[in-house]
Amino acid sequence: MSIRETFTIWARAFGRGVFPHQMTWILDLPGRGLIMPASRVAKNLPVKADAKVLEVGPGSGYYSVAVARRIPKGKLTLLDIQPEMLELSGQKLKQAGLSNFTAQQANGKSLPFEDEAFDAIFMVTVFGEIEERDAFVQEAARVLKPGGVLSITEHHPDPDFETAGKVANRLKKHGFKPQPKLGWRWAYTLNSTKEA
Repeated sequence: MSIRETFTIWARAFGRGVFPHQMTWILDLPGRGLIMPASRVAKNLPVKADAKVLEVGPGSGYYSVAVARRIPKGKLTLLDIQPEMLELSGQKLKQAGLSNFTAQQANGKSLPFEDEAFDAIFMVTVFGEIEERDAFVQEAARVLKPGGVLSITEHHPDPDFETAGKVANRLKKHGFKPQPKLGWRWAYTLNSTKEA
């Protein structure tokens, strides 16, 4: 890899936009658990044991394992624009002894799923990376069951961080009902319910 390619990857890792798969080791640094533990993300997701859950942008699978364990009779579907991320997160789930998952490569603009296919959709530090957020939110509403939950977790130092207020306003425009924010200003989960 050339110096220029290396510089570009590092710049993408610490800049806005899609996080490069070559830098996933950063996503697994121990400090991340202090800011937003995987157990908290799973606990904040209001789902039953048999839920069908879509994770958008699983990255290295840091949060995938805890959520898959939360739905032992359900199914977790991983969706990422980078096939390398799906491979990494799938490996992490398999190493944890989990098999209740599938993976699908796509972007957030057009979700390759049937209407009302999921009980919940969650993402962690991904919402700000999606270029066409309104298109994604419309698609999320389409693939969620009535009363389903779109769960968006954001935390610093993510360069794509968006405040809970901005996220809530965007979701309201598309028929979602935001619930009270869980967490604090710089590390929060915002669950929003799809209106029936």
